[in-house]
Amino acid sequence: MDSRKIPDINEILIRTVGMNGSDLHLNVGTSPAVRVYGELVRMEDVPRLLPKDIEDIIYPILQPHQREQLEKDLELDFSYSIPGVSRFRGNIMWQRGTLAVNFRVVAINIPQLDDLGLPPTVKEFSRLPRGLVLVTGPTGSGKSTTLASIIDLINQERSLNVVTIENPIEFLHSHKKSIIKQREVGIDTHSFANALRHVLRHDPDVILVGEMRDLESISIALTAAETGHLVFSTLHTQTATLAVNRIVDVFSEGMRNQIRQQLADSLQAVIAQQLIPRADGKGRTIAVELLLSNPAVRNLIREGKEHQLYTVMQTSRNTGMQTMDQALATLCLTGKISRNMALERCVDKIELERALNRGF
Repeated sequence: MDSRKIPDINEILIRTVGMNGSDLHLNVGTSPAVRVYGELVRMEDVPRLLPKDIEDIIYPILQPHQREQLEKDLELDFSYSIPGVSRFRGNIMWQRGTLAVNFRVVAINIPQLDDLGLPPTVKEFSRLPRGLVLVTGPTGSGKSTTLASIIDLINQERSLNVVTIENPIEFLHSHKKSIIKQREVGIDTHSFANALRHVLRHDPDVILVGEMRDLESISIALTAAETGHLVFSTLHTQTATLAVNRIVDVFSEGMRNQIRQQLADSLQAVIAQQLIPRADGKGRTIAVELLLSNPAVRNLIREGKEHQLYTVMQTSRNTGMQTMDQALATLCLTGKISRNMALERCVDKIELERALNRGF
């Protein structure tokens, strides 16, 4: 290979999928890097990328309006697909005057919910008549996959009208028992908030909001959940308790009592998840914290005592709830993850040690 011969984007992405990569990073001054089971692995046989290399790789796959948006906003979310290989969620941003690109690998086929390793209770969320279900966790923790699998189960089992608002669209849903309308921010609508303002005119039974990003989108999503719709969305928080705090804290002090009331009435569940490298080195496994609504949970939210939700999860395993540390302890005791990894990813080391010593 010519030392300056750079593969095109399809070649690089096909290699990424072949390496079981979850993300591809293209940055000036280094070779393409792929995240494989949480670790970055460089494509050492590809030369270090120059500014023009990244432009030559990326610009050919962008539509004219996407180039304009990148030049205007200095960043761009987009989706890309290679038939028969995979779909990809892309983001381009400027850093130190050069382009930096990330591609997230999105499977073509939507995984079955039973294959994700989630608690059995999660399956019941697809059968709820109304309310709000949140999936939280850091970037790359599988939130979009969890939601896509829940929506697919609804599509298989129920005759409903489902509207999704995503940025960008990742998993493509076909019409099965349900009708699925997928709207992409920037292409089908100008913003999450704008799409939510109009979504109720489409007679939805189920609404999926890719991310509740601001006061307006959170407010509309809460109202939709409170008025008889089933709403799914994501937040970038590491625990269920922090998700509740994040929603309340978006609003001004004078509105928080009203929002707590709305949230208490509408919240059905919070799933907080993270992907953990397996002890045997064969990929990653999921660790899940689960908060389920019940009278005690609703009262704590109404009264602004969100900090006590952790105790409710700790003491309610018999009803399906669990904390992240309890989930990590279970994975450790069953040999799926190492003790060191459990300690690295836990919320409270003392609580994790206590859970390990109790032996569940």
